[in-house]
Amino acid sequence: MIHTIAAPWTASLSPAAYHLTMYFLVVAGLAMVVGLFRALATQSEVSARYRTATIARLGIMAATTVSYLLIVLQFVFGYNLRHGLYVPNDAAIGVMTARYMEWSVAVPLLAVELLAVCGLVGAAVRRTRSLAVFGAFAMIFTGFLGAVIIGGGEDVFQLVFWGIISSVFWLVTTVILVAAVRSSLSALTRESSVLLRNAAILLLGGWAIYPLVYLIQIFAVGGDWTATMQISFSVADVIVKLGFGALIHRVAKLRTAEDVRAGVDIHRESIWISSVKQSDAGKPREVYLADGESVHRRRAQPPMSSAVAGAATAQDDTEY
Repeated sequence: MIHTIAAPWTASLSPAAYHLTMYFLVVAGLAMVVGLFRALATQSEVSARYRTATIARLGIMAATTVSYLLIVLQFVFGYNLRHGLYVPNDAAIGVMTARYMEWSVAVPLLAVELLAVCGLVGAAVRRTRSLAVFGAFAMIFTGFLGAVIIGGGEDVFQLVFWGIISSVFWLVTTVILVAAVRSSLSALTRESSVLLRNAAILLLGGWAIYPLVYLIQIFAVGGDWTATMQISFSVADVIVKLGFGALIHRVAKLRTAEDVRAGVDIHRESIWISSVKQSDAGKPREVYLADGESVHRRRAQPPMSSAVAGAATAQDDTEY
């Protein structure tokens, strides 16, 4: 077994490194809280066709918010101030493991969120989504095995070996998503395709940050590098989770407006993006009424205590 000097969670932190790391952890956590509230408040802005993206976004923000609460608590209780340094205890490893737990949920959902606004439909989108979700989860889990579990984060061979396997899954997942996006661009309007392409670039570019930070654990040790890793992960999380989510939500809103204007879908309210009106509130083109009626007639609901089963009539049979 080839050891590094120490795993990141075993390095002592200077007061400056400790407080700077705490700052970024708390700010990132608060940003996730804001993102969760925004996702909740804006979920009705898109149509049912793109609801999968909204659900994925809510899941990402909920998982990330909870994980950052856990990360901050682990960081607070995982270090003790002794002789001018913050010395890690047995709880310090939780700062790293909590991240991998959250990524195991959020990263597959990021793939789902992207595919939800692509042009794939039916069996094609189900097959692509399954492959992307599996690849994204495998990418995180294999990285977790090498960084934390096998070798305790101190075995260079295990870090490199599992890092390579994780990178293979990262490459496969990237190819799947890029292919889905490229095949969708021709079916979208110019504005939607530009937004979708930018969202994909932001997501996949943000994902490239994580393996680079992973390499720090192999080639550098010490408290300052531990702080660098945590700060980098926090910044990358904000960029990927919030920035990408905002772009995907904009794509979903724009495509909803396009569907309303084309008459293929309806939406209960007008759609605005950056103070520009994209569509009016959509209304059904046809309303189906009973024969001989010009309006829907409301029927009084009898009290439940006196309600009885009625015999079916010929008219009822015709209606069903």
